[in-house]
Amino acid sequence: MPKIVDHDLRRRELAEAVWRVIARDGVDQVSIRTVAAESGWSTGALRHYFSTRAELLAFACELVIDKVATRISTTRYVGSPREVVRDVLLQTMPADANRHTEASIAFAFLALGLGDPALARVQRLHFTGMYDLCLALIRDLDAKGLLAPHTATVESLARRLHALVDGLSVHVLAGHLDAEEMIAQLDAYLGELVGQPGTSRAHRMPAPTDVPSARGARGPEDGRTGAHGTGTSSGHRRRRKRS
Repeated sequence: MPKIVDHDLRRRELAEAVWRVIARDGVDQVSIRTVAAESGWSTGALRHYFSTRAELLAFACELVIDKVATRISTTRYVGSPREVVRDVLLQTMPADANRHTEASIAFAFLALGLGDPALARVQRLHFTGMYDLCLALIRDLDAKGLLAPHTATVESLARRLHALVDGLSVHVLAGHLDAEEMIAQLDAYLGELVGQPGTSRAHRMPAPTDVPSARGARGPEDGRTGAHGTGTSSGHRRRRKRS
């Protein structure tokens, strides 16, 4: 009988080889040759799955996005609402060696996407997925009456949170902050954002289909949020008066 080949598994193995090259040598060293050597494949066999470096990088990044989204949606979170928001966001930030590699791959596409439309598409997936996650967290806090007094819309608050998370992540990747300093700054901002600590209880994020992933992410430019597909309702447009 002919040997049955699991092509999805082989693509995943190649993506993981890309991650290892990036973690050890940096994204500039990713090539068909270096990934083939890392995976133990010939360059010809690798090109059967990915004909160009851009295709290989794009798949590896999409796999990271899906991996993080699944981890967020399947993790059980314990603590106050503010602690849950903190722990969810830290799933996407370079808080340890594994997440540092994931963030390095995702943020590498900021520069790579400038000259390649295929890589720019992946960069947009990362950006819109993060915005959608921040918007979902802000809307949840707002629905529970846990936001500190503010005059901004939930969309503006989500953009600020997104900018903070991305900015802190880039500072760690660039070596300007360490993980502990990054977490301390995130805690400080969430302390200002969330008005009440809430009671301690267990939390679970939405099912995987409700968490933005590389397979479907929409952001502020089209007024929708991930799998929810909802725009800005009148309830979300209300503003709170400062006390």
